[in-house]
Amino acid sequence: MNLLDYVVNLSLFSLFASTPLVLRSFIAFRPIKHYRIFGGIYAGIITAVLVALSFEREGYVYDLRYAAVILSFAYLGPVGGLITAAFSIAARLLAGGHWLTPIIGWLVVIVGFLIVYLLTPKLNAVKKTVALFLIYLVVYVIDVPIIFKVFPDKPLFHLQYILFIMLGVVLGVLLIESYLKLYRLNDRLLETYKMVEESEFNYRLIAENTSDLIKVMDKQHSISYFSPSHQLVLGYDLSELEGADLCEFIHPDDIGMFRNTIQGMFESKESQSMEFRFLHKGGRWIEFESRCVPVEGENHAVEHIVIISRDISERKKSEEILLQSEKLSIVGELAAGIAHEIRNPLTTIKGFIQLYKSTNNDFEFSELLLGELGRIETITSEMLTLGKPQAVKMVGADLRELIENTMELLSPQALLNGIQFQMVSEKSPFFITCEKNQLRQVFLNIFKNAMEAMPEGGEIHIQLRNGAPGECVVSVKDHGCGIPEELLPRLGEPFYSLKEKGTGLGIMICHKIIKQHHGSITYHSKENEGTLVEIKLPLVE
Repeated sequence: MNLLDYVVNLSLFSLFASTPLVLRSFIAFRPIKHYRIFGGIYAGIITAVLVALSFEREGYVYDLRYAAVILSFAYLGPVGGLITAAFSIAARLLAGGHWLTPIIGWLVVIVGFLIVYLLTPKLNAVKKTVALFLIYLVVYVIDVPIIFKVFPDKPLFHLQYILFIMLGVVLGVLLIESYLKLYRLNDRLLETYKMVEESEFNYRLIAENTSDLIKVMDKQHSISYFSPSHQLVLGYDLSELEGADLCEFIHPDDIGMFRNTIQGMFESKESQSMEFRFLHKGGRWIEFESRCVPVEGENHAVEHIVIISRDISERKKSEEILLQSEKLSIVGELAAGIAHEIRNPLTTIKGFIQLYKSTNNDFEFSELLLGELGRIETITSEMLTLGKPQAVKMVGADLRELIENTMELLSPQALLNGIQFQMVSEKSPFFITCEKNQLRQVFLNIFKNAMEAMPEGGEIHIQLRNGAPGECVVSVKDHGCGIPEELLPRLGEPFYSLKEKGTGLGIMICHKIIKQHHGSITYHSKENEGTLVEIKLPLVE
């Protein structure tokens, strides 16, 4: 036996079997409709080549054509198997020699293959290959040495041929199965890549279009990812944020709490929520509520923390407005009750004093008592305005004239305190719709506050000008003691006053009146630099 002939045949068979599989891995072929037919034709061509490469041993021809037939039946079904078998018998007959023996043996083998294929529909290709080879083995043993009497006394001769066919089948199965597994693995990888791409697209879609700020922090407390929303919400380009310390953008009062919370999460592995302020590129502070989620690595240690922050500035404002409304409601009810209870005895006292004054003109304190009682009535009236809604009759008025009238009322008191009013106004008319007495009360309150802020005298500058379209602005500027900036937001709260004997109700009523007139009032002040009050009111055509 020449070992080289076996090696050459098995090598060429392996090459022919693997060639289409290898080509398929380099070229993305589209699925072929009749792949069983084309596969059978290709396998038939291989059998023809194998017959041409056959070699003789003691007058008997060795070839691997039945290995290709077995594999075709197992992987391509009866259609591909019969095509391959037809090529194999045609090539064998063309090669010459006896025809009867090959034809009979071929027919018996093909019938056996068809029976096996029909009886094993649920078996996979590998198991079918084993069953088909066993059928071929049985048919060969019965036909060749027993029926056709081919070397019946040389079992080793037949064993070599059976092993030769078996090696061809085993090599073919190994090649085909290995490539099929690679194809399945490749398909799974493609599906996985597609899923990852879709998932990444969805996450990127969320991250790039949400107004929430998303950051990823590592163990060194450096930020490895900033969502594009930082540019929209905070005004920074991502290039300005990359590599920067996050604490540079957090309010100094919140840095300690932020660091302690983050460090605690690396140790406890528990999610935390916190509120802190971020610095906008424009210089203002924005309040954020942040949800911090630790992400564990392979060693179950926290490697990253995902921080999702949401702007809660508007929510805070809404909460403050709601709280203010609740305070106003409570104060209003309380004020109405107190004013009602005070008015009854106050009327009685005032009546008796007036009666006493009419009969005793010599009592020198009558006017003083009546004046103080009048002041008490004014205060109770103010409290009543808080306690119940009043019918307001809006009429057209010239705002410049209204301010000038208010200045005339306070001019005597201003002269006594060494204070002068300086008014500057644009020439255009300033017609508004208002309740004159209420609006006059607002200016009286603001002018008095400005005068009380300058006990040593000075000038109060009043400016009337056009603001935004359809709006006018009244500015009142004094040069008094001023108000600390941190206390400005509290102006207008009930019973909050910077005066020793103040109740805070005056400014509160001013706010209420201006709001009823669809306007706004703001304060700008610094200690020892005076206060600027700006009132904006809508104009009418």
